[in-house]
Amino acid sequence: MSDSKSTYGEPVEEPTPEGDVVGRAHEGLAEAEAVRAESADPGVAAPADVPAEPAAAAAPAEPDPWDSAEAASLQHDRAPAPAADTAVYDSSAETVAVAPSVTPSEPVAETVVASPVAPQPIFVQAPEAPRPRGNRAAAGAIGLVAALAFAVLYFGVWLALAGIAGELNVDDIAGHALAALSSWVLWVPVIVFFLSFWLLGAIINRGRWGSWVIFGLLVGFASWGGYLLGQLFQEQFWNITASQGAELMEQHILAPLAIAAFIIGRELTIWFGAWAASRGKRVTELNVEAQREYERTLEAGPQLVRQ
Repeated sequence: MSDSKSTYGEPVEEPTPEGDVVGRAHEGLAEAEAVRAESADPGVAAPADVPAEPAAAAAPAEPDPWDSAEAASLQHDRAPAPAADTAVYDSSAETVAVAPSVTPSEPVAETVVASPVAPQPIFVQAPEAPRPRGNRAAAGAIGLVAALAFAVLYFGVWLALAGIAGELNVDDIAGHALAALSSWVLWVPVIVFFLSFWLLGAIINRGRWGSWVIFGLLVGFASWGGYLLGQLFQEQFWNITASQGAELMEQHILAPLAIAAFIIGRELTIWFGAWAASRGKRVTELNVEAQREYERTLEAGPQLVRQ
């Protein structure tokens, strides 16, 4: 600029290139960098010969406009600010950080954070009511024994009646016994007695002995009817007429074996019915005890058993 003025308004000469302020600023920056490098690494010496610009030619002794406060602020603005992450390393205060080591003898405490868990409901199965026991199967088993006794007694009466009638000889006793054992008249009453005894036991079930005594008459009549039915099977009723069948029933309705079948069936029902009634009483007691235990369990409520 040809007519530049100073800050104070006094005319000055235009600075020469040797006295350029920019050059001086560069020199200041270079010296600052050298000092900083020397302080950062003392083992490395700063370069001895720093190229400097040629000395400025002698100028008339005039006040330097760049020594003012405004020039200093301008120089400060031109100087680059140090980086924020630049650190000054001091070798005299060197500190080494060592990571702490944990040995096995030093247990590490772990912090366990228990998350709140809602309690789960526990379902307990209610006990089942006891099923009452019956006496029907036992009555059927007792009926088999009674039917075997009926067969033996009925066969003995058959042989006795044959001996009284003079039809049974000592030499021919075996043949007569085989004829009786192969006759429908012997086995049909036995089968009818067993079925009627079992049916009565199924009806009475756990009843008292008095029921067997009273209704045993029905078993006796059934045994008597079994004898008549055996006569029809023996005569092959499918080969005879109705009138012949009626005449056959009239001949044997009061036969000695028919009466014997009625009496044996009646008496065996009374005595073996006492056995069945005794067993039914025991079953009744077991049912009552099971029902009481069930009620006690319900009153106690559900019990949580930990294993």
